[in-house]
Amino acid sequence: MTRIYTRSGDGGDTGLFGGQRVRKDDLRVRAYGAVDEANASIGAARAAAPGPEIDAVLARVQHHLFDLGAELATPPAAPQAAAAHVPRVAPEWVAALERDIDRFEDALPPLRAFILPGGTPGAAALHVARTVVRRAERDIVTLAAASPVNPDLIKFINRLSDLLFVLARAANHRTGAGDVTWSPTR
Repeated sequence: MTRIYTRSGDGGDTGLFGGQRVRKDDLRVRAYGAVDEANASIGAARAAAPGPEIDAVLARVQHHLFDLGAELATPPAAPQAAAAHVPRVAPEWVAALERDIDRFEDALPPLRAFILPGGTPGAAALHVARTVVRRAERDIVTLAAASPVNPDLIKFINRLSDLLFVLARAANHRTGAGDVTWSPTR
């Protein structure tokens, strides 16, 4: 790319990988846009300095989310030559998230109450990222009802929000802040 602007989307449409043009509010565009927003939220969480071990996990996740977005931006009707260059979410990615969840959760006190988003700046940023990932998941599920979506992609995004919850708890725990528990209003 020689310039960041192309003017090709000035009429409210955009190009998918493979050349097809669709409206910017197309379900597919909404889904990969939400994934892009989730990735940016994770970047903000990383900037809030949740610690080097958590940062390393989030760095890997950000790369996977970029690949996931590219997969979503490639419709089933894309030419095979174009689709062949797009990484696909694999079961191993989901398994890696599950290992991370287990590893971090094993070092935490048992969960005995609902947790409010908050605590340290890093934990709070991870909770924001978790909610953005949940919205991306909803947009992907909506797309999947209308067009084929790799089932491992849906599993990955679902597991990612679980990981972010556990990482937020870990960020608080490691600083001694602990969980912020919900006290129902009476």
